[in-house]
Amino acid sequence: MAGKPKLHYFDGRGRLDSILWLLAAAGVEFEEKFIETSKDLEKLRNDGSLMFQQVPMVEIDGMKLVQCRAILSYIAAKYNLYGKDIKERALIDMYVEGVADMNEMFIFLLITPPDEKGAKIAQIKEKAANRYFPAFEKVLKSHGQDYLVGNTLSRADIQLVELLYSVEELDPGILANFPLLKALKTRISNIPTVKKFLQPGSPRKPPMDEKCLLKVKEIFQL
Repeated sequence: MAGKPKLHYFDGRGRLDSILWLLAAAGVEFEEKFIETSKDLEKLRNDGSLMFQQVPMVEIDGMKLVQCRAILSYIAAKYNLYGKDIKERALIDMYVEGVADMNEMFIFLLITPPDEKGAKIAQIKEKAANRYFPAFEKVLKSHGQDYLVGNTLSRADIQLVELLYSVEELDPGILANFPLLKALKTRISNIPTVKKFLQPGSPRKPPMDEKCLLKVKEIFQL
């Protein structure tokens, strides 16, 4: 019997989050191996665990996978969250890439100087409300189904709902004009394993604060 996937990353919100969400939705138990110091990271690099010398890295099915998109694609395919055919997979990939565009803005927000954060947050909210959320709302409206692709839960739904939560942390009322996205968020959040993941004390990470950011800079020697 295969062991639990092992996730290697620092103890904070970042590029690993989408992997946590996907595993939670799939109901897969996993272990987290936190990188606490620069020496921990160097050890992974020196023993050949990191193909491109960077994390996150996930040990799963005898592999040491790096690159978030590759990891997410594997997990989605393994747990039937990647559509039933090549056309559905293409749509899922397209929607996921849109979500990834927005998620990159949050990554850059972490390293934005304090006096520029207000403008960066305003930019995130503007793009969400005027470009990305209307596009996803239109998809759901166009077919009237519960999920984005094939009326079946996929990684696209899960990663979109992750994004909805992130943007709502910046603006709690931003979904007021997007009833179908709001309903999708509720639907995904009520999946038992996701509901558990959203509870306090779960592996879900809180927004990164200054203390965590300093720790990350120390680990990666930034």
